Amino acid sequence: MRSSRRGLPLSTGECALTDRPFRFGVRFGANLSSSGSVSWLQDQARKAEDLGYDVILLPDHLTTPAPFPTVAALAAVTTEPRLGTFVLNAAFYNPALLAREVSSTDLLIEGRLELGLGAGWARKEFDEAGLPFPTAGQRIAHLERTITEIRRRFAAGDPPTRQQPAPPILVGGSGDRLLAVAAIHADIISLASVPTTGRPVTTDAVERALGERTAYIRAAAGRRIQELELGLTLGAVYVDGTGEFDLTLPRMAAPDLADDELLALPGVLHGSPGSIAETLQRYREMYHLTHFVVPATSMAGFAEVFNRIR
Repeated sequence: MRSSRRGLPLSTGECALTDRPFRFGVRFGANLSSSGSVSWLQDQARKAEDLGYDVILLPDHLTTPAPFPTVAALAAVTTEPRLGTFVLNAAFYNPALLAREVSSTDLLIEGRLELGLGAGWARKEFDEAGLPFPTAGQRIAHLERTITEIRRRFAAGDPPTRQQPAPPILVGGSGDRLLAVAAIHADIISLASVPTTGRPVTTDAVERALGERTAYIRAAAGRRIQELELGLTLGAVYVDGTGEFDLTLPRMAAPDLADDELLALPGVLHGSPGSIAETLQRYREMYHLTHFVVPATSMAGFAEVFNRIR
């Protein structure tokens, strides 16, 4: 049986964070819209389970299948992995209606749901949906209201959930305001990117930035840091000898960086299974990161990595 979302029993101090076990998630992306087949999606979910992933995650874009019914379809063909959203655009959802969706899905999949939320960032999708594009501050404020309201409803049992007191909430992002909200309200935080300043971008520089981001979260969370699971969204993973190294996602997140600078980012891992496993262990020891989400295109190679440190 794999570790629960809460991990090992927590004591006080730094050791409580470094003792938390790793959890590994795989996220599906744009290929969902091109597959056009429920059976194909279910086959991918079975492969993820066979490879040993703890969580299977689905996106929330206008061009991909609706996440909640898709989660239910994948739950029907898997038994062990948890399933979730990565991440919902909270600005698209009314909190009361979202609570109903989450409640129904958590009951249908027998308590395996993890709710990933973000503030929303793609203006194009707001335009396509015919919705106004709020300011960043307004979107983050709505995210905070959404989390507060759905937690209030679940605490009252209206609507009910299989998990008590509620399904765990993941917040993905990287900015100060969003991370401050996540540190107070989330169960899991996944750093979507690590801001870099100055050129050239080197491994030492981005790891300093990673340390600053995680220190900021710890300061914002205060004593509840003991309850938080901290993680990193991986943009690309290349295990030696496993095929072509695809930097498409890192390039989208950091279009101004050269390829050698992209390779220095903490969310871009490359090397032998052993060397990447050592990097993950160092991220846990130094930055308390234990939750790692990889794109589906890298799921087979990344499984070779995490099976070395379980």
